[in-house]
Amino acid sequence: MAKPRGLGKGLGAIIMDKHDDELVETVKLSEIRVNPYQPRTEFDEDALNDLASSIKTHGVLQPIILRKSVKGFEIVAGERRFRASKLAGKNSIPAIVKTLSEKQMMELAVIENLQREDLTALEEARSYETLMEKLNITQQEVATRLGKSRSYIANMLRLLQLPNDVKKLINEGKISGGHGRTLLSLNNQIDKSKVAQQIIDEKMSVRQLEFHVKQLNKELNEHQGPKFVSPKDKDKDRESNNRSVNNTKPQFILKQEEILKKQFGTDVEISNKNKKGKISFSFKNEEEFKRLIDTFMNGSEQ
Repeated sequence: MAKPRGLGKGLGAIIMDKHDDELVETVKLSEIRVNPYQPRTEFDEDALNDLASSIKTHGVLQPIILRKSVKGFEIVAGERRFRASKLAGKNSIPAIVKTLSEKQMMELAVIENLQREDLTALEEARSYETLMEKLNITQQEVATRLGKSRSYIANMLRLLQLPNDVKKLINEGKISGGHGRTLLSLNNQIDKSKVAQQIIDEKMSVRQLEFHVKQLNKELNEHQGPKFVSPKDKDKDRESNNRSVNNTKPQFILKQEEILKKQFGTDVEISNKNKKGKISFSFKNEEEFKRLIDTFMNGSEQ
């Protein structure tokens, strides 16, 4: 049996606790609008039909929570009972009408959604995201309100970074949130969607997937060739290195490098240490190499 999800202190009381002085009213279904802040967009039709059958026989056992609005009432909690009552052919529903601000109404709609036993990991993540965006609060504040750890909230929110087709698999219950979080540790060059399909085909547990992901990342690192560096990038690196070295070279050496560069038409580098040194001439191809040799030879004959 699924374990009931916890609500934040105070917020759960607003939804769940029924005080003796609260009046249960009978409200026409035609006067009720769904909550515009309801994060849940899909309702299981079979489950709704089952609930409608129960309502036909026993009625609505728990009043829904409403808020008075300009055009009637808005649902704060109990949209499934409202929809099922319509399917059951009812004209009215028992309700408790509360005075709530827009902010409270939005927050309670999200938290009621988190109470669902059939909530998927991705729906839970979206609920946390909605709370953060609508209330402009941090992960830590969400965690405090709901009695969770900040790391738990952060890990759930990471699921929203998955590719859409992988998120769909989580929503459909084909892979779990634990699978999804493990997929996020895959190297970005590895196709997460293909690995997600592997999970289904091979019926992998989260533990098996963790090992598989480590192997895939390891194989990629071992088989990756050396990083390609274009000639332009090499020239940039050389210039950068030269600038760094030039900062420590005496001015007379820098001047000689410039003279030789103009004379031979190529980059020249002079290095010296302990009264010894060397002069390096750069060439990019065989033709440039031959030209430099000819220049040296002709110069030595003069």
